[in-house]
Amino acid sequence: MCVSRCLRCVSVSLVPMAIVCMLSNILLLLPELKIHFLLEGHVTREATWAPGLWGSGFLVLLAARAFLRSSRTSGCCAFRRQMLVQVVYSCVCLLAAGFCCLVSATALSQGPLCLYNTTSTLTWGVPLQPLPDRHAGYLYNRTLWSAVCLQPRAVVQWNVVLFSVMGVASGLQSLLCGANILNAVLGLILGQGCCHNKV
Repeated sequence: MCVSRCLRCVSVSLVPMAIVCMLSNILLLLPELKIHFLLEGHVTREATWAPGLWGSGFLVLLAARAFLRSSRTSGCCAFRRQMLVQVVYSCVCLLAAGFCCLVSATALSQGPLCLYNTTSTLTWGVPLQPLPDRHAGYLYNRTLWSAVCLQPRAVVQWNVVLFSVMGVASGLQSLLCGANILNAVLGLILGQGCCHNKV
């Protein structure tokens, strides 16, 4: 059964990506692996939204579990009912992973929250965000990475790597969930035996 095999493959593929997103988001909440930045509210806003934990993490894991269970369903009516449920699961999963990917891209373009030196004093803010009268963005100017942010140490590299990993993983999840919507619709229309070879 092609539909069931595809459900199993999507399910198995989504699990490691969900774990990667969850770990990336947890690490983003702990710059320098210290909790006091989080407790004091000195963590990048997009990381505190935790889309890698609840969106590309928890919701995707629930959907992966449901996909795996549905791949074992037998009986024509039960299988079609499960495919309808899988369309709903896949759509929710697609939205959650898509949101995580969008938040990651936004965080990358804005830059991290950090302690930086203004003309008068040290202050917490987002000094690397692109401005019309200034540089187009810090991603293309690596000299800004260590020159601007004073605390947390290496926060720019930390955010760039982890948001990039989370964005790529959630983007792949979105593609898999989109493919799974097509797979579930195919299973809904053709049923379980759509790929059985006739002897």
